[in-house]
Amino acid sequence: MTTGNQIILQYLTSVPAWYLATSADGQPHVRPFSFAAEQDGKIWFCTATTKDVWEELVANPRFEATSWWPGHGWLILRGKAGLDDRANDEMRRAGYEHLESLGESYDGPDDPVLVFFSVEEPQAWICNHDEWKPVEL
Repeated sequence: MTTGNQIILQYLTSVPAWYLATSADGQPHVRPFSFAAEQDGKIWFCTATTKDVWEELVANPRFEATSWWPGHGWLILRGKAGLDDRANDEMRRAGYEHLESLGESYDGPDDPVLVFFSVEEPQAWICNHDEWKPVEL
């Protein structure tokens, strides 16, 4: 049986990039993301403490992410960023290697600039032009 997290990860990892939106001072900000993983029954994302997205999540941890997977519809994922970085060694290495493959540069998987955040209080839907189907989480 496919779990809700597996469905979400399938939508996020079957495309080259998906989009994460934050809000700072009432202004929405959206940017491409492309790393997602599961650990301890939660979805996790990776970024860097030097990026605006991290500062925005610290100020307001609410976010929304979306991914359009051609032929399958699109995912809407809402949640709150869990800012307690508890990434295990395997996820930390995978996130590091992924970001390095995009041309970013870090001092290895344990670089303190790399930060992982979990999706807390998740709500998700798989959508098409006619309906929003909730993902059971």
